[in-house]
Amino acid sequence: MFSIYFIFGLKKIGKQMKNFILLLLILVSVWARAEGYKIKLTIDSTPNQKIKLANYYLGNIYLKDSTVFDGVGHATFSGDSLLPQGLYKIYLDDKNHFDFLLGADQQFSMAKPSFSSSEINIEGATETEKFQEYAVFLKTMQTKGAALNKKLGAATTEEKTAIRNEINGLTTELHNYWFSVKQEYPNTFLSAFLLANYVPALDISTLPAEVQKNDSLLLLARFNFQKAHYWDYFDYTDERLLYTPLYKPKLETWFTKILYQNYDSVKTEVITFIENINPQKRIFQFATSWFLNASINSNVMGMDALFVDIARRYYLSGQAFWTTEESMKKIRENVMFAEHNLIGLKAPDLTLETFDGEFVNLHKINAKVTVILIYEPGCSHCKEFIPKFHDEVYAKYKSNGLQVFAIYTMDKKPEWEEFLQKHKLFDWINAWDERHISQFKVLYDARKTPGIYVLDENKKIIAKGMSVEQLAGLIDFELR
Repeated sequence: MFSIYFIFGLKKIGKQMKNFILLLLILVSVWARAEGYKIKLTIDSTPNQKIKLANYYLGNIYLKDSTVFDGVGHATFSGDSLLPQGLYKIYLDDKNHFDFLLGADQQFSMAKPSFSSSEINIEGATETEKFQEYAVFLKTMQTKGAALNKKLGAATTEEKTAIRNEINGLTTELHNYWFSVKQEYPNTFLSAFLLANYVPALDISTLPAEVQKNDSLLLLARFNFQKAHYWDYFDYTDERLLYTPLYKPKLETWFTKILYQNYDSVKTEVITFIENINPQKRIFQFATSWFLNASINSNVMGMDALFVDIARRYYLSGQAFWTTEESMKKIRENVMFAEHNLIGLKAPDLTLETFDGEFVNLHKINAKVTVILIYEPGCSHCKEFIPKFHDEVYAKYKSNGLQVFAIYTMDKKPEWEEFLQKHKLFDWINAWDERHISQFKVLYDARKTPGIYVLDENKKIIAKGMSVEQLAGLIDFELR
């Protein structure tokens, strides 16, 4: 309405000014239309069929647009807004689809004789065109590599050295290709995507001779180099890389294999990572959620402390804007059950009643090593674990400074007594909390049984959640 009124008002303005403003309005209109995407697709073999445009996102593929080919195989995907740059897929069915890279140019055409044809003609999008050239190059490299690997299997010892050199040469050629694209098309998504696959390798010849000759020192040098340079060519703050299959496995490998698997080593690295990506809200949401889940589900002892750190810093503080109230309730619950029994903390003190009616204070137990066992007789794992631990570990080390504080979780004393008598468990401390007033189930997370915590002589938690075999090895080490 405003534009129509404004044009009619031009009658009162001079001719030159009128022409200028009309031209300006036309340019603005063209510019606005150019902000959207328009992908013209021609596939001769698919007239009158529905075709889909999908995008990769963190390893999954999501439908973005759909249209129908006309009678001669022409179709157009279009929208008023630009699409996120990333890796996309043209999809007809499970057997007929192909990938393409979408960069800054989003008004272009693609033509193929058929889905099975390797030929494709792209006009209007340089990055998309160059990516297809790379796909052809990569396929050639893979064919050569497969032939060399086949040749390697039947080669003599002397021939194998030469073949391996040829294989290494292919890798070098591939890397050189990536860097040539970076040089020719700097600051493009195409170059960012290709180089995101590159991780520099340590040049052993640059190391001191004593390191080169020592396998342990060489392994350590390689580990430190990879850790220091893992992200050199992968910009983890670039949201475009979320729209590829690369980001999630790259992050998983870094967290589980590149970082030393110890809470104290991982914490600083992970928190720094999250702080760096905090301004990029889409990455912040994915990475923070991923680290939270990875830490609470980790098999590495003590990694639950990282869960508590992330939960407190980003979720309980209100920064995790995407979290539902239901999820927040679960996170608060998990923090409550974990925060008191983390590795390195002093074990929460307990004063509980023994089977004989006396009271025992955990912190006053005089032992080099104290093991807290939390169990219920009806638990199938407890039925196996508790007697096995008693017979194979406690019986062996009880005279060397090991004490056990075994807590029955229920309130049925006859059931408890039957279990103690059946397995002859009266030679360690047996305790319970009949009225559930000590909160031991929260302090020591008794949601799953058996619960196992190993304390040193100062009652600091040094291990938890171990198998009988692992406990035997740890206790033997601690009591030497």
